[in-house]
This record gives sequence, C-alpha cells and structure tokens, in this order.
Amino acid sequence: MLRKRQSIIAAIILLMLPLVLTACTTKKAAPVISEPYKSSKFMLGTICTLSIYNKGKKDVLKKGFDRIERTENQATLTKAHSELDKINANAGIKPVKVSEDMWPLMEKAMYYSKNSAGAFDMSIGAITNLWKIGLPGARVPAQSEIDQALPLVDYHDVKLDASKHTVYLTKKGMRLDFGGIAKGYVADQVREVFRKNGVNTAIIDLGGNVVVMGNSPAGKNKPWQVGVQDPYGTRGTSLGTLPAKNLSVVTAGIYEKYLKANGHTYIYLFDMKTGYPYENNLAGVTIVSPKSVDGDALSNAAFNKGVKGGLAYINGKHRKDIQAVFVTKDKQVYVSNGLKKTFKLTKNSGYKMGDAKKLTGNE
Repeated sequence: MLRKRQSIIAAIILLMLPLVLTACTTKKAAPVISEPYKSSKFMLGTICTLSIYNKGKKDVLKKGFDRIERTENQATLTKAHSELDKINANAGIKPVKVSEDMWPLMEKAMYYSKNSAGAFDMSIGAITNLWKIGLPGARVPAQSEIDQALPLVDYHDVKLDASKHTVYLTKKGMRLDFGGIAKGYVADQVREVFRKNGVNTAIIDLGGNVVVMGNSPAGKNKPWQVGVQDPYGTRGTSLGTLPAKNLSVVTAGIYEKYLKANGHTYIYLFDMKTGYPYENNLAGVTIVSPKSVDGDALSNAAFNKGVKGGLAYINGKHRKDIQAVFVTKDKQVYVSNGLKKTFKLTKNSGYKMGDAKKLTGNE
C-alpha cells in the first residue's frame, strides 16, 4: 500500500544546467529555461509534483502523471481491483498473472527482499494491514493479532514464475505491500517518459521520492543542491546538502507518518521480527542512488539494520554509486564513504557529524 514514506525529505535548491540525452527512441532535448513548467496532483497517497525545465515541454507533464496513474492502479492496495489486491486476495489459492508493467517491480521487490536478508520484505502486508499507520483506522493491534500475522511475513513464501509472469502467495492471509518500493519504481518510470519526450532537466518529487534530472538551470554544469530534511524541523528545513545530477534521493524516518497511542509514538517502519514499528536510535535514513527504486527499498532495509549495520550494508554498494546519510535521534549524522567529501552539514543546524569508528551497534 503506497502509504509509505513519510516525506522526510529533500528540499531541492534550484541551481543548474543540463546535458543532452539522446537515443534512437529519445527526442532531442529542448533548450533549458529558468522557470519550470510545474504541476502537482494528489496521487499514490501523497502530493506528487513534476517540474520540467525544457522549453516547450509543458505537455510532457500530463504524460508523466499518466504514467503515475498507471502504476497507482496496479500497485496500490487502496485501489479496488488493483493487481496487488488480486494477488493478495488469491493468497493460498492460486497464482495470479501480472502485467508487463508490474513484473519488473515484482522482481525488484524480490531482489531486495533477498539481498537485505529480509530487512526489506515484500510480504510485510500482513503486519502493515493491522496497524494502518498513515491511513484511516490506524490503531495498535492486540498482541494476539500480531502473533497470528508474523508467520505470514516471509518473502520465501512468495513464488514468482518468470516464464508465466505469475505471483503466488503460498499461505492464506499473506499480503504483499509495496509501500516501501513502488514510489521509487514509478519515479524511475516517469524519468523514462521524460527522456523519451525530450526532457533532460527536471525534478520528479513523489511525496519524498525525489529524482533530479540533468544539472540545474542556474549555471553551466552546476549540479542541483539537494537538502536533506531535518527530521525535527518544519518541512523544507535541511540539516545538510549534497550535490546531485541524474540521481534519486529518498528518505525514510520518523518525520510525518506515525500513530500516537497510549502515550507512545509509533512510526510507519516495521520490524519484521516483532511486528512492531522500530524502536532504534535512528531518526532518518536518506539514500542517494542512480535509480529511485533502489533508494526506496534500501532506505527501509538500512533503517532496519541501524547505523553501524546500515553503513556497512550501504558501503558495500559503493561500486553501484549508492550512498547514504544516517541521522540519529541524538542529532548525530553519519555518511557512507562516498559522501564524506561532498555532504555539507548546514551551519547552526544543531547536528554534528558522528564518528563511525565509535559505533557500537546499539545505535
């Protein structure tokens, strides 16, 4: 369910210029303008904003929103008769064939379920459906309900048939929930729509999943400066900035979607082992990556692993140009190896750069 992600995130400071992307199926990019064609719509359970900085490309905004709508109708549990809804309805009954659009998303979700050893688990829906954090009816489930749901969370029980493009949940009551990956997937798809229609300088913001295309229109060969949201500040307040060109920035954390009950605040990110929201010292994890689908899944997986384990996990993906910023509740900031020279902490932000060598694993 595309409830996901709080929108901790990425205030974009508009600075820069583009490069021309060409391919046999891609139109030549139009000249860059300083004021974008811009539009916002409520989709995927959040505010989605598309901004295009190529002259004469205003009509491409509609094509971008059309692409978002297509995935929304396929991968959103709040949409009746979506493909994901059909898969869940047939859990323990029969495999369900999915469309060409949905199949790559299924494969990505399975890849990260395996790659993270279940820190990201595509079958978390049995738990998220109990809590409904960020949705009407949010509540703290009874322990007995959680105990019944936990055995239904195991990506090993999700069977994909690549030859038939079918998905089968082997146990009744199992539920897929793509709230932790679908927005990233569709952000990448919108980027492809833009490229094929001659857009190479743009911002795609799907409620926190931010993709910047090209450089900023403010100067020659200057990258965008992306602000990492302060989890404790008002929206748009950044604790630091980093340069970005043709990159995705995705944040998961304690910022907006939560449930307050019994004197406690529960965030929307869940520990697959306990069935409860995480209680570690992390306030936010921001993933910087070439593809937004990777950043989406990894922000959840890295949050699961904590600061020390998360840093090790992301540093292992350095060759794929994947980096991370970890923010703790005691206002320490840790960055993966590839960001040590480029991430800049905002002056007087109240945060300090932490020393990864002193991490104990209990953060």
